[in-house]
Amino acid sequence: MSLSESLDTSTPAGKMVFTVLGAVAELQRSLIVERVKAGLRNARAKGKRLGRPRVILDVYHIAELRNAGRSWPQIANQLGCGVGTAYRAFHNLSKKPKDETLSSLIVPQS
Repeated sequence: MSLSESLDTSTPAGKMVFTVLGAVAELQRSLIVERVKAGLRNARAKGKRLGRPRVILDVYHIAELRNAGRSWPQIANQLGCGVGTAYRAFHNLSKKPKDETLSSLIVPQS
């Protein structure tokens, strides 16, 4: 029973009103989802890049700083990225061949 709207779900009329309000709410949610998906499709069609922006990191500079005894928070603060981003870039360095291009060193910021 809702006192502010005087809606009593124990009566048939109250159940009907409650069901109708639920259906309207579900319709609104479906319309919002549909509009958001259409907007994303439109943005992609116009060439808009969606998602988190990428950060270019020099992983060899990270390795130098790490070998110099810098902590991960100090390295991240100096490079302007997250600690996880610096850590992940550094540890991905050992898994990659030495003759890679700069474009392959771009990692998403965490």
